[in-house]
Amino acid sequence: MRSLRPVGSIDDATLARLALAARPDTLEEVLRWSADLVDVIVQDEFTHDVIVREPAGRAFVVFDTT
Repeated sequence: MRSLRPVGSIDDATLARLALAARPDTLEEVLRWSADLVDVIVQDEFTHDVIVREPAGRAFVVFDTT
């Protein structure tokens, strides 16, 4: 299940934009949405956390990928 879990104070406009981030199905779609890849953290050989900056630059979004 895809979910959005905000951490910290986020204004309503940014939260609405981030809600769209919960929808991509592929890493390509994530990068097309953001275009600002911050880091990829390898958890194990199957799981990676992909950190991107949201398009307005007000928040970071972490995608757990398998």
